[in-house]
Amino acid sequence: MEQFIVSARKYRPVTFESVVGQDAIATTLKNAIQRKQLAHAYLFCGPRGVGKTTCARIFAKTINCLQPTGELEACGVCESCQSFAEGRSYCIHELDAASNNSVDDIRTLTDQVRVPPQIGKYSVYIIDEVHMLSAAAFNAFLKTLEEPPAHAIFILATTEKHKIIPTILSRCQIYDFNRISIDHMVGYLKNIAQKEAITVEDAALNIIAQKADGAMRDALSLFDQAVVFCGNNITYGAIIKNLHVVDYKYYFSLTGYLLERRYADALLLFDEVLSKGFDALHFIAGLSEHFRNLLVCKDAVTLRLFESGEAFKKDYLEQTAQCPVAFLFEALAIANACEMGYKSSGNPRLHVELALLRLSNAGAEKKNDEPVAATKDTPQKETPAEIKNNEQVAGAEKHIRLPTAPAAIPPAPPAPISIKLPPLPKTGKEEKNETVLRNRDFSQEQLLAAWEKLIESKKETIPRLAAALDLDVAKPALQENRRIACFTANAQQKDWMETNIKSEIIAFLNDELQNDDITLELLITPHEQQENLLYTNDQKLHYLRTNYPAVEDLKQALKLES
Repeated sequence: MEQFIVSARKYRPVTFESVVGQDAIATTLKNAIQRKQLAHAYLFCGPRGVGKTTCARIFAKTINCLQPTGELEACGVCESCQSFAEGRSYCIHELDAASNNSVDDIRTLTDQVRVPPQIGKYSVYIIDEVHMLSAAAFNAFLKTLEEPPAHAIFILATTEKHKIIPTILSRCQIYDFNRISIDHMVGYLKNIAQKEAITVEDAALNIIAQKADGAMRDALSLFDQAVVFCGNNITYGAIIKNLHVVDYKYYFSLTGYLLERRYADALLLFDEVLSKGFDALHFIAGLSEHFRNLLVCKDAVTLRLFESGEAFKKDYLEQTAQCPVAFLFEALAIANACEMGYKSSGNPRLHVELALLRLSNAGAEKKNDEPVAATKDTPQKETPAEIKNNEQVAGAEKHIRLPTAPAAIPPAPPAPISIKLPPLPKTGKEEKNETVLRNRDFSQEQLLAAWEKLIESKKETIPRLAAALDLDVAKPALQENRRIACFTANAQQKDWMETNIKSEIIAFLNDELQNDDITLELLITPHEQQENLLYTNDQKLHYLRTNYPAVEDLKQALKLES
């Protein structure tokens, strides 16, 4: 049985020409070889799976090739190229810094650098994941990297350039690799499919490319996975099922419901998505991306920013024609806010459903009122503020000139169907603005009476809080401007009350004292007043041993541990 080789290895580029999506870097390296301007150290940095190590190998093989081609590519047939292809080259060395990151590993490398190459002109050292080197290893490497032998060239590769110390960066030529675009990925996967005699839909390749998120290696791995699942006929439906991707049709249908303000259908569609096992956060993130794609498709100038591939461009262009710009602006803001607040929500599903309700009303006042550019012949209406100012000018000879009505008034368009959404729950701040604020005066005695009621209400539910609020401990005192000062035992207790219970205490006092202008200031008991308070078990045990010597005898008799 023939051994299977994954596509990421089988179709790994072996020439500069076959490198995908990094044309500028490939051209620069070829020019350096042609002009014989080779640096002694290079740093290739960028996201995973974009060709950093691949380009390092191609570059190393080409500069040692004995018979390079006219296009400055390695010939692949000379002794140097053959030994590299067979993994027996003594001129090109690779080191994985993730597992060889100690000072001793670097010292071994620097000892090896002194040995001249047996075949070719250069000894090339490719150090992958170089950011994993320890600080001591970096320092041990500095001198060799700054003044290496003439025959030594270092190529460092990393996904996290910010972790490399500046003294290393300053000694290297730095090449930043880009994420691979979706179009480049789709084209490369098409070629592989043709070579493997596999039929694949363009929409399926677009999904694979988007899922790979700019990493060609990930795209090839997903392609292999799709082949295992689908066989030699890869379809869009099979891909979204295998890769567990939300079907784009859901986003197009949902946007249609939102434009027609059919919030009930939007909620049912969301329920269907959840019933198929999709994560709500993943869904809302995809919806944000959908609105973003609709917005960039709205204008020919921004169309080049569209990132979902040619297979879906036609559908986006058709739907964006139905979407007012005001709707897309507001929809993007709502979807983004929902995504940001999702993880902190106590009820994630309701959080998304509320966002869908707001989306169904997005741009409601502007859907039939698209902004147009003003021209010379367009009559300009005065604003209400301008009209009011003109009327108040005493003895003014100015007259308010309203635009003359057109000769023929076109018939009014049919009124859009209006669906009234159920009112969203109001926040405390909104309710307070709609009602008269309570402002009854109260005294210190009334405050203490309300405080005792607060303690009684918390004795069963939160005994810890009731103890902290004890009148002798908290010492609540009425200050100026209805400010209430309250003492806490320590900084930890203060932080806990600030975060979890302060607003509830204020709300209770608001109701008991009939005053909505109360503020609560939490203070820490001065140190000299809390010296005798016992917090930890060790402190309590020390206190008992000191004041009750029999406790120690009891401990010894029962053979208890401290």
